[in-house]
Amino acid sequence: MSNDLRPRRSVLYMPAANERALEKAKTLPADAIIFDLEDAVAPDAKEGARPNAVAAAGSSEYGNRELTIRCNGLDTPWGADDLRAAATSGASAVVVPKVGSVAYLDEISSILDGAGAPAELKIWAMIETPTAIFDVRAIAAHPRVAVLVMGTNDLAREIRSRLGAADRHPLVPHLATALLAAREAGKAILDGVYNDVKDLDGFRAECVQGMEMGFDGKTLIHPGQVEIANEVWAPNEAEIDHARRVIDAFEEGLREGKGVVTVDGRMIENLHVANAQRVLAVADAIAALG
Repeated sequence: MSNDLRPRRSVLYMPAANERALEKAKTLPADAIIFDLEDAVAPDAKEGARPNAVAAAGSSEYGNRELTIRCNGLDTPWGADDLRAAATSGASAVVVPKVGSVAYLDEISSILDGAGAPAELKIWAMIETPTAIFDVRAIAAHPRVAVLVMGTNDLAREIRSRLGAADRHPLVPHLATALLAAREAGKAILDGVYNDVKDLDGFRAECVQGMEMGFDGKTLIHPGQVEIANEVWAPNEAEIDHARRVIDAFEEGLREGKGVVTVDGRMIENLHVANAQRVLAVADAIAALG
């Protein structure tokens, strides 16, 4: 499955120090799991969490979920060792916090290669600082980067914005900038977390906002958020039906030599067909997860 179509509607952070959480993750319908060695793990638990993350990423007990490991930064005592351990863990990617430059990504990639990482081990680059926003085009274009991950909490703190501002209006321009960079580079991009795990209505609204902006999915901090994210980022039956009718009508118009084709009273052009084809491809990719 191509990186562009692989479902990442729900990408759940799970603390690698918590063995019960790692066990629970095997039963959750999340599209992807981030075994977290960074923010979710206390300093005195980081060394013990590392082998848990490696064992989980290398197991076959998580079905078709995409498995990744978030490492600590290279400016910490644990970052380089996290990367070396993750290199041959079987994870599909390492999630790297506070990426700020191509040079930093090159250093990460060099450590992975030196530890024996396969070429297919990718980097998910977290965009969570002003420097990252200014350099996001170059970061997204890095050959080892497969996904951009918005670190909205840290970004809000860095720009001195209030967390929880209505409709995230202080962050929207920066989210849009990162989205443009991801699309230019042909990479996936994930929206940041929603902090109030009890406010499911607010969470749904932010998911809808992120989906409508163009994000490929959302990072999550609680299992109770998974099903809503899955629902919001999946084509519904009406959208699938409409996509099929658009494609059928367009193909029929080509066969009959029609200059103009309409569906539900609206003119259909090549861009509508491309959108319809993507809707069906995404639906098929989600169904393939089982």
